[in-house]
Amino acid sequence: MQVAVTGGGGFIGSHVVDRLVLAGHQVRVIDHAPVWRNPAAQYREVDLFDAEGLAQGLAGCAAVFHLAGASDVNDVAADPVGAVRLNVEGTARVLAAARRQQCERVLFASTVWVYGATAGEGERTEDAPVDLTRAGHVYVSTKLAAELLVHSYREMYGQRFTILRYGIPYGPRMRDVLVVARFVRAAREGMPITIAGTGEQQRNYVYVGDIADAHVRALSPAAADQVLALEGGTPVSVREIADTVRELVAPVPVEHVPARPADYQGVSVSNRRAKEVLDWSPETSFVAGVRRYLDWLSQTGAIHRTQGGGPGTQEGTIGSVGHGIQGDS
Repeated sequence: MQVAVTGGGGFIGSHVVDRLVLAGHQVRVIDHAPVWRNPAAQYREVDLFDAEGLAQGLAGCAAVFHLAGASDVNDVAADPVGAVRLNVEGTARVLAAARRQQCERVLFASTVWVYGATAGEGERTEDAPVDLTRAGHVYVSTKLAAELLVHSYREMYGQRFTILRYGIPYGPRMRDVLVVARFVRAAREGMPITIAGTGEQQRNYVYVGDIADAHVRALSPAAADQVLALEGGTPVSVREIADTVRELVAPVPVEHVPARPADYQGVSVSNRRAKEVLDWSPETSFVAGVRRYLDWLSQTGAIHRTQGGGPGTQEGTIGSVGHGIQGDS
């Protein structure tokens, strides 16, 4: 089918585009400043706040994957008003354009960070109730607000959706500010690896190729009007990341600095619904994923860089970006 991907030139977005093309779909990328391009896809350098350009970009598309947004939590903390505009108003504009162009479905990129605002004990599911007093980081608030808009458009206008809550992604093309990339860069340069906090913080990292595969599967009718957590399978602590990098790259020393305020502390999140609905589960182990990242660096001669700037992926300029890594550490 004809599909559009906002932020399809960023870290996660470019992998999603690659998988969609491989699956035989016609892909139109809407990205203000794409970093990565697939020659088989069409590219429209359109800003999310260009209403006419966005509408034209979605014309004829059966589905739109909305990945553009601010995902670097440090950038969100530095410019909360800009983050709200990009993540909340930007999502509203995509929903409005999709409705105007009669797109059958909007597939929205959210984050497991929202589970930090849920109430209760034990493993969280997609049905866990949100406690607004626990929202914490402004980044979380922007994603919760955007999810509410997605649901409202379904209730009021019949716009079908799928919400994909990403675990913490890593892999080829990730921004240099993400924790795995930072640790690898330090080790390759013979510098100490710096850990914020004790290093005991755990995340369920998900290899970016596994996340991209879930997007192709999410086009199935079974995923319509579903909220699905694309959570990793095994928790990995920040210290374990450092140890893995030191083993695979170089045994550099480790230094500790104070933890960041309002950092995601992590909760246990179930990915069973994604398995049931999409027949999806993460297949790449953390060590294997880091090896693939190192292979990519070697094969491409890639230079670490900040791509466009913005949370979770490459934002920074309004409407650009492909959702990156939700403030992974």
